[in-house]
Order: sequence, then C-alpha cells, then structure tokens
Amino acid sequence: MSCELDRRAFLAAASCLAAGPRFSPSRPGDMPADAPRALEETGADLATLFADVEHLTSEGEYPLSFLSDRFQELAAHQAVARSRVFDLLAYSPKKVAPRAEVIDRADRGDHVREKVLFSTSPQLRVPAYVLVPKRANGPMPAIVDLHSHGGMFLFGKEKVIDFGTNHPTMTEYHRRNYDGRPTATELVKRGYVVITIDALMFGERRVMSDADRGLGWDRSKYGPEEVAKLNQVCRSKEATIVKGLAFGGMNWPGVVFWDDIRTVDYLVTRPEVDRERIGCLGISMGGYRSIFLAALDPRIKAAVVAGFMSTVRPMLRAHLDTHSFVHYLPGLHHHLDWPDVAGLTAPRALLVLQCSQDGLFPLTGMTESVNKIARIYQKADCADQFRGAFHDVPHQFTRAMQDEAFAWFDRQLKPGA
Repeated sequence: MSCELDRRAFLAAASCLAAGPRFSPSRPGDMPADAPRALEETGADLATLFADVEHLTSEGEYPLSFLSDRFQELAAHQAVARSRVFDLLAYSPKKVAPRAEVIDRADRGDHVREKVLFSTSPQLRVPAYVLVPKRANGPMPAIVDLHSHGGMFLFGKEKVIDFGTNHPTMTEYHRRNYDGRPTATELVKRGYVVITIDALMFGERRVMSDADRGLGWDRSKYGPEEVAKLNQVCRSKEATIVKGLAFGGMNWPGVVFWDDIRTVDYLVTRPEVDRERIGCLGISMGGYRSIFLAALDPRIKAAVVAGFMSTVRPMLRAHLDTHSFVHYLPGLHHHLDWPDVAGLTAPRALLVLQCSQDGLFPLTGMTESVNKIARIYQKADCADQFRGAFHDVPHQFTRAMQDEAFAWFDRQLKPGA
C-alpha cells in the first residue's frame, strides 16, 4: 500500500513538472507574477483588447433593420426605428422659434451672402451662412450643406464657401478636401439657396483654452502656425466634450444632429425657399451628418452622402482610430447599422458616393453598405430612388463627384428644368 501511494505521488509530481508550474509561490509582500500570455501582432486598433471587444460585438442582422423579418411595411418600420434613434440622441430641448438675426450681408454678384445667428434650443444660438441666388422666379430649391471634419476645428461653415479671398489654411483645405471647389458657392451659382452652419466644436463654436486667450478670438488674424496650434488644442478636447455632455445626460452626435434638423426649421421660414424642394449633402463628417439628417427629417427630399458609408463590423479591427468621437453614437449598433439608418430616407432620393481608395473605411464595408441600402430600397419598392457609386479616388469630394451630386439634385429638386 505504501509503495503504491509513493508511486502515485511520483507520477503526479512528474505530470505537474511536465505541464509546468501552476503558480510560483511569492514571498510575503511580493507582487504575484502575471499569468503568461503569448504576445502576437494583432494589426488591430485595440491591439490585445481586440479579441475581447470582437466577442462582445453582436452578430447577425440588426433587429431594427428594415431587412429583418420583423418588418414588412416601410412606414411601420420607420416609425419604430426613427423613434429609437431619437431616443439614442439623448437630446431633445424645447423647440423654439429661430429668432434669426442677420449680422452681415455681402453682394457677391450672382448671389447675396448673409451671415446669420439663429436659435436651435433655448440656450444655443448657432452661426450660419445663407447664400441666396439673385435671379429667381418664385421660391427656390434649397440645400443644407454640412461641413466636414478633416481635423480642422478652427473653421466649420467656411469649409464649403469661397469668399473670394480665403484664409490661407482654407485655401489648402478646399484643395485637399473639395478639389478646390467649395460646394456651397457652386450650388448657389446653380440656383439653390444654400445654408451651412458651424457644428458644435467647429468654427465659431470651437473650444478656446484659457492659456490661448492672448491670441484673441478673431480667426482672420491667425497665421497657419496659430491655426495648427489651436487645432491641436481642439483635437485634445474631443474626449472632454464627450465627457462634459455625458454628465448632462447627452452625447455629441445628438447635439450635432439636432442642430442640423433645427437648421431646416429656420430654412423653411425664409420666403426664398420652396419647402417642398430641400436637399442636403456633405463629405466625410458632412456625409455622416447627411445620413442622419435625411433619415430623421422627412422634409429632406434628396440627399447626397459622400465619403462616409460602411457597415461597421468590418471597421472594428483597423478603422476605429481613423474616426472622431462624433462618429460614435452610443447604443446605435444594438439596433441599426449605418446603412440601415441611411435606409430610413426611403422612399426619398439618396445618392451615396464612395471613394474606393478611402483609407478611413474598409473596402469590404463600403461595398456591403451600398448593397444593403439597395436591398432596403428594393424591399421598399423604390429602387430607382437610390444610387450608390464608387469613384477611384482617395478621401475627397472631387469635382467629378460634385458634378454627379449636383446633377442628382437637379433631377430630384428641379423637375422639368
């Protein structure tokens, strides 16, 4: 019996030695060693946490997608899905009259440019430019031109306007992002009333640190070095605005989207505007804003989304850090993917222009997204009201893309023209 016990003990000890020690005894006061882990290159933005987050990400169809078996009628689906998105925006202040104030007016030859302040909530007054064509027979079609991000916080609404003499940093920004042709100025030449506002954290709604007050508020006095310096400060405050709004029970995209919708409220008060012929467009963050404005506001009759569309799951590995905090709406992807949100525009007109060399999105996700939107429009029996097109260019609203967008608006908002 004793020999058998000794033999069992020997075999058990040998087995433990072969498998390696389960723990290393520490002396009192020593920190125990971390459990061993193989460290392999992940290629993921989240690095060693990627696998954990991927496991936590839900799979399968999004439950509020129109393509799910739950929905057959478009109107019933949109009522449920829009309501959920509005809940997620976590921001619905009391609606107030715009109380617009024109603070500057300039004659630009073929159009008049007004600088306007108007209310989007009881607390917020938002600066905007409104461009109005001079020659018109009755109310005109109108476009909400939604500016991009591009890492440029110092300017917002100025990104889509050619002032004739532009700030040097805007001249370069126009070249890189709009192919040297800012969209609002081009649209007004084509007979559209155009409005563009500063989104929260951009332009005249940017953050200015106490340490930088000596530079003053007037951007016309900044050189490129000051712009670069102050941009970096604003960039460092993206997380801060998210935290501050969270303490108020809100989120950043919720405020941005609400202001965009309230911009339409102001636009339809203008006598020059035909409220039945309103469109919206934007590139990059402007495209993101265009997705949600068209989805949530049925007054938008035609929308163009440029350089911003993908299914989100393919973005999880290596396309998180390419995007701003403003592009992440908490809780949305429990219910809807981005193309599902875009599908809320149906049966109204939607054009999605993709850049096939766009490093901000995976090509797989971009392709999946336009295919999914097409299936939504097909199920809604309005397939001809959606178009998705790829341009073989990097992340930019090229002139060719703009021309396609403008022709789309002309077909949808200028019937018989």
